Amino acid sequence: MRAAAFFDLDGTLLTVNSAKLWVRYERRLGRLSVRQAARGAFLLARYRLGTLDMERVLREVLGTVAGLEEEALRQETRAWWRTEVRPFVAPGARAVIDTHRKRGEPVVLLTSSSRYASEMAREEFGLDDILYQAYEVRDGRFTGLPLSPICYGPGKVDAAEAWARAHDVDVGQSSFYSDSSTDIPMLSRVARAFAVHPDPVLRWTARRRGWPTLDWRR
Repeated sequence: MRAAAFFDLDGTLLTVNSAKLWVRYERRLGRLSVRQAARGAFLLARYRLGTLDMERVLREVLGTVAGLEEEALRQETRAWWRTEVRPFVAPGARAVIDTHRKRGEPVVLLTSSSRYASEMAREEFGLDDILYQAYEVRDGRFTGLPLSPICYGPGKVDAAEAWARAHDVDVGQSSFYSDSSTDIPMLSRVARAFAVHPDPVLRWTARRRGWPTLDWRR
């Protein structure tokens, strides 16, 4: 079996959390109230601390798009990525992706972000596949519910393992790059774990476990 290289998106391939950019974008367009924006900032802070109940948060957030056409969100995400996200692509990420590609290893996104942001990341970085948090869609419209398993924390390990079985990949021989302490379960599962722009908890864990710490912002 072969190895693969898995990459987180927010704070890793991007130098910021894309949810913050989405809140800012929606606020500028007048589609978020001050209260909603403040709630978004609060949830982002809890995410960074690793204290979120992600399924509960997803249900709260997706309730705001229930009934919206999936294609409308896909097109909106495309416009948002081009204007808001692209300036925050980590400059050092592409060289690492190319190194794995030259080794013949599949390069796979593993993120809690949406399918629509993940599709843009795949296009931006030339990734081989994307693993993301899926949303329930019926008759082309969102129901407001997330699909299980939740691609977050240990759920990322489950998603990676399922993908690996289907692609003749051994997760235990693979690499994973992330900025977040919420990804410690997946970082602990692979042979080569890398902390990229790590949060304080991950920085401490990486130092204790001997995981390299990387900075792709230059």
